[in-house]
Amino acid sequence: MTPLAGLGAGMAAGMGAGVGEVVTRVPPESTQQAVGYPSLFLLVVLGSLVPVVPTGAVVSSAAAVAFHHSSPFALLYVFAVASLAAFLGDLGLYWLGMRGLGSRKGSRWPARLRARAAPERLAQAQRRLREHGVLVLVLSRLVPAGRIPVMLACLLSAMPPRRFVRGDIPACLAWAGTYQLIGLLGGSLFPEPWQGVAAALALTVLVSAAPGVWRRLRPAPAGGGERPAGETPGGES
Repeated sequence: MTPLAGLGAGMAAGMGAGVGEVVTRVPPESTQQAVGYPSLFLLVVLGSLVPVVPTGAVVSSAAAVAFHHSSPFALLYVFAVASLAAFLGDLGLYWLGMRGLGSRKGSRWPARLRARAAPERLAQAQRRLREHGVLVLVLSRLVPAGRIPVMLACLLSAMPPRRFVRGDIPACLAWAGTYQLIGLLGGSLFPEPWQGVAAALALTVLVSAAPGVWRRLRPAPAGGGERPAGETPGGES
């Protein structure tokens, strides 16, 4: 081998080793936390205001990563950030909805909420709100696609913000705790954080899809039995 060829081979080997090191190297925990917690907060707030971001999957993924951190407070930080972000997002959306309903010129926010709440689910949410009060807010946060109909029912019933806050605080705490447990389960199954994130995402999708699958597979009531007022076939279970 000529000296020039040897030099080229050495440079190629060095570049290959450098690229491999960059690909396999994981950022230190301090960097992950400095970027991760603000990102978690922003994504959950955004997902609460604009219900298109899968916030449950975001929290589960963050918990799966935090499970592998050496800091004993990493999971506590994920829980606190997720709960606070969900509460602020809910409060902001409720305030925008109240402002829209009280505006003479109208607002796009109530219309957006109505567009995301099927009539039968809204009727069911209104009935449950009359029966159980703000307790239904906790259940709505845990049931996939249940938050918007219940929030709209609260707006249409002119629920005072202070009463909404009393129900939404435990709802956000229960929601963050539930999806963090899913993330912990995913993170504990595999040794690598990315594997735990993948498992947490799969579990979140499974939990989110289960109620809809159950509603489609369960048999219809024999003889078309009577349903409670305001409830139609296909409503939330």
